[in-house]
This record gives sequence, C-alpha cells and structure tokens, in this order.
Amino acid sequence: MDGQAEDRPNAWDPFGRPLFGGPEARALSRVGVVDIGSNSVRMVVFDGAARSPAYFFNEKVMCALGAGLSETNRLSPEGRSRALAALRRFAILAEAMDATPISVVATAAMRDAEDGPEFCAEIERETGLKPWVIDGTEEARLSAQGVLLGWPGAEGIVCDIGGSSMELAELKGGMVGLRGTSPLGPLKLREVSGGKKGLDRYIAQEIGRLVAPMPIAPPRLYLVGGSWRAIARLDMERRGYPLTVLHEYRMTRAALLETIDWIAGSDPDALRQKTGTSPDRMALVPYAAQVLRKLVAHLRPHEIAVSSYGIREGLLYEQMPADLRARDPLIEACRFAEQRAARQPGFGNRLYNFILPLFGAAGPDKRRLIRAACLLHDTAWRAHPDYRHEICFDSATQANLGGLEHWERVFLGVSLLHRYKNSRSGSRFEPLFALLDADRMRQAEVLGKAMRFGAMFSLHAPDSLAELRHYPKKKQLELILAEAAVPLFGEVAAARFASLAKALGVETSVRVRRR
Repeated sequence: MDGQAEDRPNAWDPFGRPLFGGPEARALSRVGVVDIGSNSVRMVVFDGAARSPAYFFNEKVMCALGAGLSETNRLSPEGRSRALAALRRFAILAEAMDATPISVVATAAMRDAEDGPEFCAEIERETGLKPWVIDGTEEARLSAQGVLLGWPGAEGIVCDIGGSSMELAELKGGMVGLRGTSPLGPLKLREVSGGKKGLDRYIAQEIGRLVAPMPIAPPRLYLVGGSWRAIARLDMERRGYPLTVLHEYRMTRAALLETIDWIAGSDPDALRQKTGTSPDRMALVPYAAQVLRKLVAHLRPHEIAVSSYGIREGLLYEQMPADLRARDPLIEACRFAEQRAARQPGFGNRLYNFILPLFGAAGPDKRRLIRAACLLHDTAWRAHPDYRHEICFDSATQANLGGLEHWERVFLGVSLLHRYKNSRSGSRFEPLFALLDADRMRQAEVLGKAMRFGAMFSLHAPDSLAELRHYPKKKQLELILAEAAVPLFGEVAAARFASLAKALGVETSVRVRRR
C-alpha cells in the first residue's frame, strides 16, 4: 500500500488515526508489573503499544503470603521464602526484557502484616525492586481501571477478590467512583471461628457494610480475581458452554446461584479435574462461593461478567495517555495485527469501504465488528491454504482481545472462516456456532464472502475500482466497475461474487461506469 489512506484526517473514522506508531504508544512497548498478593506473586510484561494488553510475559507463583495471617499477624514464613525467590527471578527477567523500571504493588497481606515493612525492605535490598504497598481503596481503583482497559464504557460495580481482601468499585461514565474494601478474602475466611454459622454471620455482616454505599441493581457486576474465574469456569462446565474463554463470560443471577449450589453438592476433586483448577485454588472456591452468593443477593445486578483484567492491567491503564485510553481496544489491536502480519497493511480499511454498502443499516456496534474483520482478513496468509480458515477462527475466538463479547468472537470467527472457505458444513467448530442466532450467522457469512470477493477482485484498492450497491427490498446486488477494473472481474472473482449474492439471497447485475 502507498499509505495515502493513513494521511487523510478521516481515514479511520470514527476511530481516528492509529496511535501505536506514535511516541506515547512506543513508550509503552514494554511495561513490567509485579503484583504481590496474599495468595500469589505474579509478573506481567505488557506490550501496551496497541491499546489492548498483549502479554509479552506472564508468570505466577502461588506463595500464600497471607496464610495464617489472622492468627499470627505475620506473613507466612514459607510464603516469604517463595515470594522472595520469585521476585529475584522476576527482577533479572525484567532487566533482560528491557522492561525496567518495573512497577511493584503489594496488597492486603503486606499492608496488614506487622512484618510487612520488614519484608518490603528485604525485597528492595535483595532484588532492587521497591514494592508500593497500597490500601484497599487504591486496590479497588486500580482493579476498576483494569476493567476500563477492556471495557472503555463500562458501567456497574467491579468486585475484585484476592486472598485476604475483597474490594468494590463503582464505574460510571468511564470513571471510577465509590470504592470500598473488606477482609472477605478466602484465606482470611478459612480462619473465621464459630463454624459454618459463625462464618455465615461474618460474611453477611461484612457484605452488608461493604455494599451499603453502592448503587443497587447495577447494570453489570464485573468479577475480578482468580477465585471468581474458577467459579465461572465451573459454571461453564455445568452448562456445557462451548467456549472456555473466561474474559467477558456472562452469567445471569439465577444461573450463577444454580452453579454455587452445584459446587456445594459436588466432589471438589472431581470438579478440579474436569476444569484443570489447581488444588490450592479449588480449596478456596467454597469460601468465595459463599461470599458471591450474598454479594449477588444484596446488589441484584442485571448481569454478571468475568474480567480477566484487574490490578495489573489497571497499572498499564495508569500509564496510558488520555488519547490512547479513549481508543477502542478491539480496533486498535486489529490494526496492530494488520500492521504486523498482513501482506498489505492498510488494505483492510479499503476493503471495509468497499463492502460497507452491504451493511447500510448497521449501527456503530455492528460496523465495529465489520471493521475488525476487514483488518484481520489477511493476517493468516502465511498459514497453509488448507488451514487458514481454521487458524482465523481459532484466532478470533481465542485471542486475548478486550471489548469483545463471546458471540462477537464467534461472529468474527465465522466471518473470517468464510473469508477463506465457502462452506462451514462439517466444521469442527460447530459447537461454537450455537452462540450465534440464525440472523447473526447469516450476517457473518455475508461479511466473510464479501471480504473473500473484495480481496480477490483487487489486491490494491477495491473501493476506488468498483462500487457495490445493495437493494434489500428489490433483492438486488449491483456491481459497478470502473473501466480499468473490467479485466479484474475474471472467472474466479465472478464465482465469488455469485457466492456472495447467494448468501444475501439476491439477484446480481454488473455494469461498467463509463468516463
């Protein structure tokens, strides 16, 4: 491509020009974060230049620093030893990956333990890393910012559960509002006295206090934290859900309560083996499930969604300039993928302009998906031709992308499948097709076949060589060719045009635009 499309002010309307090539975004090309939690210590190195978090490196060690904290008021000695060993390793790796200086945050266990300051000093002395011990409300803010990284327009309540604490934060108008913290982490709940009744009273009391300032019946409850993700994975297992991507997985209150009852009545080892949950995590699930039951009963959210983004992603969001924060994470990630992997970066935008008349009634949300598909349509070209459709589908449905519901993942996957393959019958992906209703499935097929035709018709600029006109009421599809484009409309292009028309259920006509 000659790059001219990038130079027009409205070339990427309504999203603006891509920012990943600018100095602000390049400064985020390696962002290292360490989270010292009550249960685990994790280092993530982000490639943040594309707005959507790409995990260059991600490693977790289950240290259980907060184990026994309620009884001793001190960090677990074994946990300290394991955490320090992990942090020594992380410091060396961060330097090797050019991810320094690295941001280190420590949460509930470190702020509550009497030897927390002593351990912070030891960490700095032994590793050169300086932990930033944050209070509960700051933890809530950062977790909520992590949710905003994936959902820029998120509205509702964020609930982040760790080993020793649980935080709530309100999201409204893309901003973090009310915040609260509590000692409702599963590691602490295991040490509550009074048996089952005592634990139940304690959870009820703390939940009542925590949710009192929060708005009731929020549009969505966003769940952040490993224990919540484990429960959501069990919900998938109970429902026989076909896509095991946890980010943006949605649940209703009724379905979640059924799953909590199912967990309580099932053998934990059997559940763990079915879902691949670690023994340490599975041991905490019953406590987290009790908390979640009461939390949902108090808040009465309209919908419950899982966020894989939390405090670490919140730290990445913290470092982003405002103009990068405002971008659509899906579109920016797709642009970045096109720039890195497509044969002709920039062609996706030309293809989008060419096929858009087929979707004249589409609103902004649908156009966003169409644009994303066009940007990704050629990023698997290096794969063997017989498997490109499968790689495209897997990439769309399983990629680490924010701002994308599960049905939207499958919509993108089906459209990209049809970009490379005319039929989807007999596909190994058929169980996932159930996430699309008949109308969305048809639209995804139309989009894929439109891209298939446009990419074959012209390798450079289909939007300047031809025009598509769709008349839904008349059930007609017209292709208007520039004189210079007539030789391009060969046998294969004509066959793909006919396939597109069949998917639309229309008759076709072709005419040449004379000078």
